[in-house]
Amino acid sequence: MDFKQYIRVIPDYPQPGIRFKDITTLLKDGPAYRAAIQELAVFAREVQAEVIAGPEARGFVVGAPLSYEMGIGFVPVRKSGKLPYESIKADYDLEYGKDALAVHVDAIQPGQRVLIADDLLATGGTIETTINLIEQLGGKVVGAAFLIELSYLDGRQKIGDMPIKSLIQY
Repeated sequence: MDFKQYIRVIPDYPQPGIRFKDITTLLKDGPAYRAAIQELAVFAREVQAEVIAGPEARGFVVGAPLSYEMGIGFVPVRKSGKLPYESIKADYDLEYGKDALAVHVDAIQPGQRVLIADDLLATGGTIETTINLIEQLGGKVVGAAFLIELSYLDGRQKIGDMPIKSLIQY
């Protein structure tokens, strides 16, 4: 399926010169959204994922249905200060600024095979931070799955040589 046809591109958002890739047009189309999740599930099975981790917030709309499709757990990687239980956090640079992510200390078991799922791979900062958090807990990141990859921003370089699946590339 050509998933790119379901993505709306918004010029000059959130600032001049940015061409924002809006996934809401994919999400509102039930058959296309389902097909995207099913295609990512094929990849998740190939890397033998035991749990899916998704960074807030759009990683939730990819990771949660992916974990449901797979019949495995989902670990929300939240903005710092949003988790109710003991957690670890890490700061990172965004495409447009700085932020911090956190995960519960008991979210990942040592040796557990984790696939990270998110809507977009851009500069790689969010994913790199998510990888670091998972590895701090003893998890083994076996891959990363995205709806969209902005290949011109070289985010893959921050991820290293792990398997990556992107449904759409710009």
